[in-house]
Amino acid sequence: MSTAPKPDLEPPIAQAIGVNKSYWDEAGREHVVLKDVDFSVRRGETVAILGPSGCGKSTLLRILIGLIPPTSGSVQVHGRPLTGIHPGAAVVFQNFALFPWLTVEENVKVGLNGKELGEEESHRLVGEAIERVGLGGVEHAYPKELSGGMKQRVGIARALVGGPELLCMDEPFSALDVLTAELLRAEVYRLWSDRESTLSAILIITHLIDEAVYLGDRIVILGTNPGTVKQEIVNTLPHPRAYRHPEFLRMVEQIHDIVTGIHLPEEKPVTAGARTAVGPMRPIPHARPSEVLGLLEILSDHGGEMDLFDLDTITDYDFGHTISVVKAAEMLALAETPGDLVKMTDLGREMVAATQAEKRLLFRKRLLTLGIFAALVRYLAAEPDVARSGEEVRTFLAEKLPGQAIPSLFRAVVNWGRYGQLFHFDAQADEISLHTGQDSDD
Repeated sequence: MSTAPKPDLEPPIAQAIGVNKSYWDEAGREHVVLKDVDFSVRRGETVAILGPSGCGKSTLLRILIGLIPPTSGSVQVHGRPLTGIHPGAAVVFQNFALFPWLTVEENVKVGLNGKELGEEESHRLVGEAIERVGLGGVEHAYPKELSGGMKQRVGIARALVGGPELLCMDEPFSALDVLTAELLRAEVYRLWSDRESTLSAILIITHLIDEAVYLGDRIVILGTNPGTVKQEIVNTLPHPRAYRHPEFLRMVEQIHDIVTGIHLPEEKPVTAGARTAVGPMRPIPHARPSEVLGLLEILSDHGGEMDLFDLDTITDYDFGHTISVVKAAEMLALAETPGDLVKMTDLGREMVAATQAEKRLLFRKRLLTLGIFAALVRYLAAEPDVARSGEEVRTFLAEKLPGQAIPSLFRAVVNWGRYGQLFHFDAQADEISLHTGQDSDD
């Protein structure tokens, strides 16, 4: 792998200078996606652009390689203004973008379009690219016959076959399962480290902090509304990087704190003596309120405490979901878990003894101590008479808790918030609004 040059000796492979990007809706209103963005990719580095959905990451990538123009500002390639498409860039897309009527070999060959090569040379380059990504033997298969991981390998081979200097990857692993994504990240690093590769740099767009830390030598954090570069972090962790290594985890936590600090500058813990202390911004377990209340009933029937494994034999859940329900009760301060024991707290006992109306009130009070619900209520209260679309709220959750699986988090937040009568949810219209005092949400 090549060594990064001194910045003053060689201009960047690609550089955005004061880039702004806006769109106008049918009513003529301007929507600013990117504002005053200065950003560059230099030879010898892997750069990760990190940020939540909707912050303009993909837009910045497309501007940087000439797929779309900026509204204002400029883009340079090796110190010269970019005209047309960046000649040395190739892109791997999130959704694979394969042609279903072409074989693996034919899809990879698309990456050679525009190059004046003989048939023999084209065949050699395609074969080498397929072998490099580990797809030897499936050259004549069609995309419908491939797994998600194999489809993305085809996308990577297609991007590499033309010998690019800059490989751009737009959320390349988000459509894959966790294990396949982890394997392909390692494969990308292996290809990047290959001394025979023409690659000079990699640019990866991601909303996952651990992915940015695993691949990125420099991590660029984007803010939202509009998208701006908020901070750049140099990642000095040596390769190969291990996800469970203490230094890796420390870096992930550090960046998480930076990201949430950028997106939540107003949401600081309430100091002692304040009326209600709000906890940190944390995702909530995927457990329904009825399951938490059922857990408390089981504990109450067994003297207020049980061994976790004994408890699991009584529930109808798999063990992983039992743990989620226990964690939910613990987050709500209704239970605690010393060792393998699950014990009711005094608040948990109060919940069991309460009437249905009192249960909702207690649940509501506990929700308002959780950072994510306190933030969501503030968000809805900014326009109390306006129902927010589900998509707006999902974007809001993505900004607050980057890296989480937003659809499942959204469902959990809706379930908890409706039971605690914090807000209404209209599933048909996919809209959320503050609770009006009417008990229509059961």
